[in-house]
Amino acid sequence: MSRARKRKRNSAAKLTDATRLMVCRHLLASVAEEMGLALQQSAISPNVKERRDFSCAVLDGRGELVAHAAHIPVHLGSAHFTVPAVLQEVEVQTGDVIVLNDPHRGGTHLNDVTVVAPFWVGKKRLAFLMNRAHHADIGGAEPGSMSGATDLYGEGLCLPPVHLIRGGKPMEEVWKIFQANARDGEARKGDLLAQCAALNRGALRMQALVDRLGETELSSAMTALLDHGEALTQALFRSWPQGQAQAELSLDGPGTPLIRLRIQNRGGRLLLDFRGTSKQVAGSWNTHRAVTFSALFYVLQALAPEELPETSGSLRPLSWHLPEGSLIASTFPAGVAAGNVETSQRLVDVLLQALAGLLGRDIPASSQGSMNNFLFGGRFSNPEKGDFVYYETLGGGAGAGPHGPGADAVQSHMTNTRNTPIEVMEAELPVRVRQLAIRRGSGGRGLHSGGHGLIKEVEFLEAARVSVTATRRRSGAPGAAGGEAGKAGVDSWFQGTKKRKLTAGQSVAVNAGDRIRLATPGGGGWGKAPASAKAKRSKPPQSADPAGSAEH
Repeated sequence: MSRARKRKRNSAAKLTDATRLMVCRHLLASVAEEMGLALQQSAISPNVKERRDFSCAVLDGRGELVAHAAHIPVHLGSAHFTVPAVLQEVEVQTGDVIVLNDPHRGGTHLNDVTVVAPFWVGKKRLAFLMNRAHHADIGGAEPGSMSGATDLYGEGLCLPPVHLIRGGKPMEEVWKIFQANARDGEARKGDLLAQCAALNRGALRMQALVDRLGETELSSAMTALLDHGEALTQALFRSWPQGQAQAELSLDGPGTPLIRLRIQNRGGRLLLDFRGTSKQVAGSWNTHRAVTFSALFYVLQALAPEELPETSGSLRPLSWHLPEGSLIASTFPAGVAAGNVETSQRLVDVLLQALAGLLGRDIPASSQGSMNNFLFGGRFSNPEKGDFVYYETLGGGAGAGPHGPGADAVQSHMTNTRNTPIEVMEAELPVRVRQLAIRRGSGGRGLHSGGHGLIKEVEFLEAARVSVTATRRRSGAPGAAGGEAGKAGVDSWFQGTKKRKLTAGQSVAVNAGDRIRLATPGGGGWGKAPASAKAKRSKPPQSADPAGSAEH
């Protein structure tokens, strides 16, 4: 055979191998997507059924992530740590389902309940199926389980990896403990059953892949996807300028804790040094290394010019210094409820600002930087209805970038959920939504303006406990390349004609007729605004709704 023909044949073989690998990648991702559909359609609570606050993933037989659905970044990046933590403590067999929510054992925060099931082909453990769903309540000091605690003990029920189902048989004691320790226990049980149904659906789809491709090819594809993710990440780092940069940002939490980062890019490896970050604090603003890596995993995928495989291999070209017992690598029994949703967002901001020191003006301005967690619960005045509890996150302004303005009123970075339809809220809960509008004028000015936040005002028809767990209430999202910061968020409590400002993480008792209004932060602007635009926007913007007032 001539050299030319041999080269052509080898190229065709490589193309075929690459094509088959991508086919396997998307087939595995489709298993996770279908699990998500089964979970959504089976769930009880609005947070899972309507907002889609859940995530699904496929891992190999050792617990390395090989595929996930387009769900929640803070859930998925931490999945790298979950199954290895399970395997350290629990022996898994055919027909088993393991449940956990311990943040320091591969979880995120207590509300995110995770179920894991092994997938066997004969006597070989080929893969694990996993899903994680945010339960609206998991016990603790306040309805919604995300405020009022000083440590993990006060945040609610904490489950290490234990059998929920063993050999196909439900462990009734575990189900009872889970249900007894949460408000609206029937809904919690219903969502957990939906999570198990999603695992069953995933197992059926995995078996179909084994029947179609064979166990050997599927196993080889998982290994190849891990290696492929590593190679692409190395190539990404080599394409970036070599050198180092640093950034630091503070959080609204108690004591204004600081996240400090120094990065160094050299020879296809990225070193991240978080030394100098504040120590863990009393309260719930801490997070742990799994969530820190979720933020990093997300940022790498967001900045890559071509799509990085969603695998644990993508993290191999990384080195890091994470100070143990710090705000972002906390140790038991540090509270982490707010850290999962708020500190994770600040981690993304710090990573992007540090990388801007390497990549320059290509990095966008900061987005709103908060999930604006809105939680409430109580008992219906009609005793037959029992308890009610509710949780949602609210969108805000996205940061502008070199190619255009930021989007208005969207979930950004570490979250990826929908909003709850007003009709669902008013049908299932004792509330009336008085306003849902764009918060005009809240985006930072610049050559490209930051996205606007939103305003949501809810009137309570029955007494309740309400919490707003949020950040970016003292200062707004920073701009980039000369752009201005977005406006900070403002949370207000109206009692008739009396108005009070809520502080970050505050919980209050409201009566029927009281209203809570959340005005979420705007995104930062990018680039210096032209002089004409500054003059034009020196007056407050006109608006048909109260969002244009100075208060907001």
